[in-house]
Amino acid sequence: PGDGTMFKRPNYNRHQLKKIEGLFTRFKITVILVVILIIYFVFSASKIDYLQPESPPEISVQKLWDTADAGGWRPSSTPRSNWPPPPKESNGFLRVRCNGGLNQQRTAICNAVLAARIMNATLVLPELDTNSYWHDDSGFQGIYDVDYFIKSLRYDVHVVESIPEIRKNGRTKKIKSLQLRPPRDAPISWYTTVALEKMKQHGAIYLTPFSHRLAEEIDNPEYQRLRCRVNYHALRFKPHIMQLSQSIVAKLRSQGHFMSIHLRFEKDMLSFAGCFDIFTPREQKILMKYRKENFADKKLVYNERRAIGKCPLTPEEVGLVLRAMGFDNSTRIYLAAGELFGGERFMKPFRAMFPLLENHSTVDSSSELTDNTQGLLGSAVDYMVCLLSDIFMPTYDGPSNFANNLLGHRLYYGFRTNIRPDRKGLAPIFMKREAGHVVGFEEAVRGVMMKTNFGGPHKRVSPESFYTNSWPECFCQISGSNPEDRCPPDNMMEVLEGQLERQMTNVTSIGDE
Repeated sequence: PGDGTMFKRPNYNRHQLKKIEGLFTRFKITVILVVILIIYFVFSASKIDYLQPESPPEISVQKLWDTADAGGWRPSSTPRSNWPPPPKESNGFLRVRCNGGLNQQRTAICNAVLAARIMNATLVLPELDTNSYWHDDSGFQGIYDVDYFIKSLRYDVHVVESIPEIRKNGRTKKIKSLQLRPPRDAPISWYTTVALEKMKQHGAIYLTPFSHRLAEEIDNPEYQRLRCRVNYHALRFKPHIMQLSQSIVAKLRSQGHFMSIHLRFEKDMLSFAGCFDIFTPREQKILMKYRKENFADKKLVYNERRAIGKCPLTPEEVGLVLRAMGFDNSTRIYLAAGELFGGERFMKPFRAMFPLLENHSTVDSSSELTDNTQGLLGSAVDYMVCLLSDIFMPTYDGPSNFANNLLGHRLYYGFRTNIRPDRKGLAPIFMKREAGHVVGFEEAVRGVMMKTNFGGPHKRVSPESFYTNSWPECFCQISGSNPEDRCPPDNMMEVLEGQLERQMTNVTSIGDE
């Protein structure tokens, strides 16, 4: 710099220039590869967000049309230990009023039979509080086969259609029942103390209301098997209901396999769940008003409820789950549902994916069903069609007695396939989809659904109900390693009949003396 000159341009030879050009080319290639990798990872990030840590083995649609793997188990509610017939003389009469819908009443009837057995009471045919729920006065006699019910339970309890009149001091009069309100989920001890004492004092007691009034979890397998005998054997619908249901099933099955879906997207369930934000302001007012009138006041935030799976699946979400699992638009579907809240705009996307939709009115347009769509008859037919379908899918099986009873009945009926959406697992996937993350959506849905139980034997874990899963008490193994799980002898019914006959003979002999 001292001589006033500028920096001199260095002189490179040809070999050095080639070396520099090679380094620059490699640098460009490296930059391009890094950019490609960045794009790849950004592109796949949304897909990775959806994927579960461990993907269970895939189950084909064809496999789902078959029954689930029984694992060597078969249904059996026959007694396996000493089970004497009910004594000729009981401690009094038991009357119950079963409130709620058809399936809530069904569980109450099972509990009533067990309560009668526990107290050695004569059970009066249960009253069905149909007016408060269905505005239908069919009653027990209008829905169930009474003679079959009484005969089926002859080894367990005495059942009469009404309390007989008695003669006292030359006059005929009816026994007056003392009305009691049992505690919710009352233990057996309440029946063997409080209820039994009042029954012996008054001759008859009337338990009302009788929904969820006996604890479900009882540490006595024979008592639980009695519940199964009532639920899956003694409670048979009247012949005309059975014939109507079987006729609908035959029409549906004449065209191949069919699936039944209990689409629980009705005003009462949506109000109970507190999931309002997807509705119009007018519809939200209707739901809020219904909730205020029928449920406890509680602050519910839609996004929080949705994120933990407390909201019923929309019809569109049901369709997306089925499509992700591999079902296509040729799938025949029977819908068991009340009046869908929000109308056709919610059904339209589902119908576009699965156009072959039926319900009991479209398959059988007889006036009997048309006039009783929302009554006990319509519910009974829906129950039987869903029981006999190849696949059953409840969309909201939380507090739904219809879905829970059916899941238990289908398990007992031969491990028939059920598809039970994991709403909590699916919620973030649906929420990402709504935010625009569609890549990997179906794979993520399949990943969640393949982890669910499709109807095979599985351990009952709270809050799962005994009426949803009566395994292992009401199932047995022909060659089980555990003696408690082994099937009873084939002649067990003959043994019970012999016990009953001997008791009747003894009673007759005592009378002759």
